[in-house]
Amino acid sequence: MSDKQPSFVGGHPALDFANTVAWRTDETRRVDRVPGGAADWERWAVMAGLLDPDTDTQHPSNDGELDALLDLRGALQAVLDAFADGEPPPAPAWETLRRAILRAREAAALPRALPLRWEPGARDLTDLRHALALRAEELLGGDGLSRVRRCAGPGCGWFFLDRTRGGTRRWCSSGDCGNRDRARRHYARTHQA
Repeated sequence: MSDKQPSFVGGHPALDFANTVAWRTDETRRVDRVPGGAADWERWAVMAGLLDPDTDTQHPSNDGELDALLDLRGALQAVLDAFADGEPPPAPAWETLRRAILRAREAAALPRALPLRWEPGARDLTDLRHALALRAEELLGGDGLSRVRRCAGPGCGWFFLDRTRGGTRRWCSSGDCGNRDRARRHYARTHQA
């Protein structure tokens, strides 16, 4: 996984949000892929398809909103890690996620069209946080949850939906962590003799 710019390998916006940290499980290489403030998150949201590029967004200088967005990301990562490990989610992360979903529902509108999906606004970090909380609810409460996996690459920690027929996908990307694993195995075989 490259740590230079956002990658969308998760197969779901909530997973791509959790994956905005490269080398998440390796503290020595950990890199935030959306390192700036509201403008950087706006660019990420446009690339993720969560925000229309033509929307006139507002960039509040409220660091609390950025902190709340990052808290949501951390809580989602902890809940997904627990799920991947077959453990119950940590209570603080679960509560942060639950509260974010409730706040998002209060702020969102339910359109008069099918399929029904809560739709937050798209003007600032608060709206983005609400949209991501609702997408996390959609993922964690839907049929796709059973297909959520964590990359087997050492230090990677990215999440993805395994859509393979047999549920055998192991890597965030075959061309990234998968290649590293193949290179490691090849090196071990050729240097064993």
